[in-house]
Amino acid sequence: MLSRRSFLRDTSYGLGAMALSGLLASAPPPTAKARRVIYLFMSGAPSQLESFDYKPELAKWHGKEIPPSIKSTQRNSGMVTDQSSFPLVQPAFDFKQHGESGAWVSELFPYTAAVVDELCIINSLYTEAINHTPAVSFIQTGSQQPGRPGIGAWLSYGLGSENENLPAFVVLNSLGKGGQPLSPAAWGCGFLPSQHQGVQLRGGADPVLYLNNPEGVSTTERRGQLDLIRELNEQQDDRWNDPEIQARIAQYEMAFRMQTSVPEALDLDEEPDYIYDLYGPDARTPGTFAFNCLRARRLAERDVRFIQLYHTGWDHHGALYGGMQDQARMTDQPAAALITDLKQRGLLEDTLVIWGGEFGRTSFCQGRLTERGFGRDHHPGCFSMWLAGAGVKAGTVYGTTDAFGYNVASNGVHVHDFQATLLHLLGIDHEALVYKHQGRRYRLTDVHGEVVRGVLA
Repeated sequence: MLSRRSFLRDTSYGLGAMALSGLLASAPPPTAKARRVIYLFMSGAPSQLESFDYKPELAKWHGKEIPPSIKSTQRNSGMVTDQSSFPLVQPAFDFKQHGESGAWVSELFPYTAAVVDELCIINSLYTEAINHTPAVSFIQTGSQQPGRPGIGAWLSYGLGSENENLPAFVVLNSLGKGGQPLSPAAWGCGFLPSQHQGVQLRGGADPVLYLNNPEGVSTTERRGQLDLIRELNEQQDDRWNDPEIQARIAQYEMAFRMQTSVPEALDLDEEPDYIYDLYGPDARTPGTFAFNCLRARRLAERDVRFIQLYHTGWDHHGALYGGMQDQARMTDQPAAALITDLKQRGLLEDTLVIWGGEFGRTSFCQGRLTERGFGRDHHPGCFSMWLAGAGVKAGTVYGTTDAFGYNVASNGVHVHDFQATLLHLLGIDHEALVYKHQGRRYRLTDVHGEVVRGVLA
């Protein structure tokens, strides 16, 4: 584990002139189990009660009012303020136990169930935010307020890149999805130098806008232009000593190298048919979650440090029955295929894969309860996530909730605990990854967080 002194940097500038980028690029910390992360973020908050946290007791209470003594233990959102009745709702889908671990998995996720012995399912996460934007910000940046660096930016800053021709932090969004909008602040660099922000790769033939040279401009001419721009920027840097000038130089150079590296990395035409079959029929459609999962595996092969996938549409305040089916159809097979594909290539042993959203859903009904028309409101008190790969205790279920799926009953995992554990798996002491900004030392976990030893192999 890197020492606290290795990461702490006191600087005379608000943005810090002594960034750590590249310090560990050639040699990850010796205690690191993971070299890279693929984070499958299910934006909108999938219901834990229809996925991984089986609550058979709710069948006995279906249609009955949630006891006030239980309901009062958690905040509820403003969307149920005018609701006078709060009937509990049983899981909309059947659950079965799978694998040697005997983990309960909803029938919506048969492909995930098939690889459940590779997973560590955490059913006892909890957060502080009750609305989407602050909750996404909190789990991605450690703060409900915008303007902080995302996890990928922190890792780019602290560990650098293992591939100088590709960004350390890459973002892939599913296209054509509705639901809660995503702000680029989730993958921003905050107060870190701007070369650490996430680089969003679009679906289709042109993943990065304006990356290619204009017609009539050769690579040699472009190289000459960049050399001249660099010389002018370095003159400005000598005069002003502004760290953003060095960040801009680094971005120009990365863009030049990406002209060659990105097309090669994202060329799915060379993938065999059996790989497309593994990821499912959507894998041939640019911008789908399956397409992005396949891209993520190729980026992992090329040692991209942090690969963030965002898939929106999980916000089921109504029509949960059909909505969950649609979302599971789009994501279940590709996510499980990614685990299988990484394992068969020997990459799962040093790649950490994460699946989850920003909070959970209520066990009581939002709106009018009908057989197929109910919804579930936001619920920060407990939700589910799974981890797989490097350093994770595979084939386990960690943490429990009460019989109503309303409160954590054992082994609670706060968002900051999750973040501390993620950094630990990458060989980083979360209290040591610090950046001084405007006179204060900041870190991803703020002044909180404990490593969750129970999920570690």
